[in-house]
Amino acid sequence: MTTHSVAVIVGSLRQQSFSLKVAKAFAKLAPASLKLNIVTLHDLSFFNQDLEANPPADWLRFRETVQASDAVIFVTPEYNRGTSGVLKNAIDIGSRPFGKSSFLGKPTGIVGNAPGPGGGVSAALNLRQVLPGITGPIMGQPEIYLNAIADAFDDHGEIVKESIRPVLQAYIDAFAAWVALHKK
Repeated sequence: MTTHSVAVIVGSLRQQSFSLKVAKAFAKLAPASLKLNIVTLHDLSFFNQDLEANPPADWLRFRETVQASDAVIFVTPEYNRGTSGVLKNAIDIGSRPFGKSSFLGKPTGIVGNAPGPGGGVSAALNLRQVLPGITGPIMGQPEIYLNAIADAFDDHGEIVKESIRPVLQAYIDAFAAWVALHKK
């Protein structure tokens, strides 16, 4: 069986963010065909086109991490009906310079989450506007918008809201099939 590496990019800087907890839950639930690498953005500086000719080391590390993966999952919180600034910054860094996107050709998944009833749907839709042309094929089904997520995990990041486990399992299993379809 082929094992595919997946960069799971966490779009929040909070140490106990819901996005990070979702990413870690995916890592535990992933089938053997996927090896998930959780990528946080704590040390990623701001994109500045003036630096493209001589990019900072943190940009290069991020790009190399993405390039070394077979696929990408973006786990995004919703801030003001869009994705977080830190995630958009990472996408800008990873997709540059023009024509050399680190995400290009990689099967892509989008997971929105929020403590409110919307479940991050606006943030996920925002990514669906930004990503075409700089990634590979974006998985359309199942869509996943995790609402009311504030009480889904305990202090150690373990799932305590059991209704979320089958949702996460179905998504990561579908993503494994998506990756296998596009990375033969």
